[in-house]
Amino acid sequence: MKHYLSGGLRNGANLLKDWLIIVRWCGWLPIAAGALAGYALPPLGWPWLMWIALLPLWRFGPGGGALWGAAAVLVSHRWLLALHPLTWLGVPAVLSLPLVLLLLLICAAAAALLVAMWCGLVQRLGPRHLYSACFAALLWGLMEVLLAKGPLFWIGLGAAALPGDRPLAGLAAFGGAGFLAAVQLIISWLLWRQAWPLLLFVVLAAHGFGAAALAFNSDVDSSQKLQLEVVQPALPTREKFNWEMQQRQRYLLGDAIREAEADGSAAVVLPEGALPEGEQPNSKNVAVISGGFRRDGIEDRSSLLWFPPGNQKPKSWLDKHRLVPIGEWVPGGEWLQWSGLSAVGGLQPGSGSRLLDLPNPIGPIAGAICYELADGSSLATAVKEGAEWILTVANLDPYPLQLQQQFLALAQLRAIETGRWLLSVGNTGPTAVLDATGKKWKELEFQKPHIATMEIKRRIKLTFYDQFNQLPLISMLVISAIGWLWFSRSLQRGPLLNHK
Repeated sequence: MKHYLSGGLRNGANLLKDWLIIVRWCGWLPIAAGALAGYALPPLGWPWLMWIALLPLWRFGPGGGALWGAAAVLVSHRWLLALHPLTWLGVPAVLSLPLVLLLLLICAAAAALLVAMWCGLVQRLGPRHLYSACFAALLWGLMEVLLAKGPLFWIGLGAAALPGDRPLAGLAAFGGAGFLAAVQLIISWLLWRQAWPLLLFVVLAAHGFGAAALAFNSDVDSSQKLQLEVVQPALPTREKFNWEMQQRQRYLLGDAIREAEADGSAAVVLPEGALPEGEQPNSKNVAVISGGFRRDGIEDRSSLLWFPPGNQKPKSWLDKHRLVPIGEWVPGGEWLQWSGLSAVGGLQPGSGSRLLDLPNPIGPIAGAICYELADGSSLATAVKEGAEWILTVANLDPYPLQLQQQFLALAQLRAIETGRWLLSVGNTGPTAVLDATGKKWKELEFQKPHIATMEIKRRIKLTFYDQFNQLPLISMLVISAIGWLWFSRSLQRGPLLNHK
């Protein structure tokens, strides 16, 4: 090892290999690589930068993996710092910043633990063999899918291709975000192993199949057009429940209803939490779809509410299933007498189904409220059950533009996976229309109040991912595990045969 340190990298025969072998530099290398990974995620979305950031992971043990994971989350989730100040929720000023920093550190610690476990497994399997690399990559991808159904996951390698490389992201139409994450890990492994011909083949094939999937999604011969009026209120969350802010939202809703009647739009759409419990839209001729709150027995729920024309009470709804931890739901909150860091805390989750079956001309919807957008598997299931387009509503204030752009990148990924047009309506943004290839057709300015007419297309064609969900990913994981076992046993038998 010493001759590398004394001679410097310039005198080595293989700079890439030498750089990775110098494990004594493990203090700065995993931190730098993890920070690069966090930076490569959306809003930048440069997958080729992510491949470089992932490359050292194949050499790290649990310690290096932990530093990598923590650094990646500290960079990619730095938008959490915008929660400060929390004084409007009754948190003392002196505790506000420490509490927000603690939340960010908890997320970083969770990532550190997961990546450390993965790196430990990789070293135990033997990172130099193709079967073990495939198994580890597919396992990472499947874990991202499973974590997206729980409370602590937001964005991962599956979204790293967007917005910078839509052809690569097109692979999600075959196997979802988990498969896309696995492919990028395999590319980084090939780069680490310097298998240049195979690396070139995999990169070209991935882009070729992805582009073909996007071409399939762009086929809109069977599509039906749907025109909607959307409202982006841009109400600051810290002032949202003031009488003045609520009046402003009512005026915007009234203006939107009048414009929808004049334009012939099928419905007016409002973002997450726009209607307080018991609030009734005054619309006689136009339907209203709004995020809001409803009481189910003694339980409060955040919901997507459907008001048919002339109805002041919702006739259908989709309850939020994946609640924001600490914000909307606190484990043991009923005993702690604490509902969380949100003015709407203390909510209860609804059904896991994301299908909201509405009559024509709206049609069946796959709905996601706020960070439910991270769970692509549930939306694909809703599409298979009949959803013809995706609606996501959110309130991302007071978070900065970085989170808005991450949200939009995930929306692009969901559109590609399912082959569905997607309408995103946010309080301060993002409010946009995406087609089934993830292409942005119209987007409203961030942090500004708007009323706008949006046109989407309803589709009935299913992608491969819609039909089979995680079955291909699980099948490949099982095959790679069998291959690794066969390879390991053949290595164990080899010395015995040679001895005979």
